[in-house]
Amino acid sequence: MVTQDHYFSADPKVASRPRTISITLPDLRFELDTDRGVFAHGHLDAGTDLLLRSLGPIPPGELVDVGCGYGAIAITLALRNPDARVWAVDVNHRALDLCARNAERAGAGNVVPAEPDAVPARLKFAAAYSNPPVRLGKPALHELLLTWIGRLQPAAAATLVVQRHLGADSLAAWLTGLGHQVERIRSKAGYRILEVHPAAGSPHDDSRDR
Repeated sequence: MVTQDHYFSADPKVASRPRTISITLPDLRFELDTDRGVFAHGHLDAGTDLLLRSLGPIPPGELVDVGCGYGAIAITLALRNPDARVWAVDVNHRALDLCARNAERAGAGNVVPAEPDAVPARLKFAAAYSNPPVRLGKPALHELLLTWIGRLQPAAAATLVVQRHLGADSLAAWLTGLGHQVERIRSKAGYRILEVHPAAGSPHDDSRDR
């Protein structure tokens, strides 16, 4: 079997081929450098675009973008609320480098690109956002989502975008089965925007930090 080089690899082996794109939202316009080996090279994917157009007010405080890629979500969050600190988390070093450069160019000094283990363990988040890497496979994806959902503050929520044909509805059902409250806040063009409120007593709740 041939081992593929995925965008969720720590060090993509595929040759770099930078390409700059423009992001235009109702309230924002900025440019992003993209590259091969990072999700959505050369374009803003439809799911992320829908997520950014579906969000309500961005809370202040500590936020996290899980699987930040080149930074489209994290930078949008940071620009929409300068009183937030947005942890842009990814295992892909090329993605983190792009995110850091893109945030600086966009004037989003409140974005903090970081590998997962570099985020302080005691930090609790006012909100989480993600276009999650569903091609990780179900066990790894589930572990990833539960880890970050479990680090939300009380009454906080995680907002996810997932394609229907890649398992959005089964993912929502699985999270609901664990006791989390899942609301589909928008559906369009085969994508679901899911808002997840963690169940009381979820793993990684406050009791672990006492």
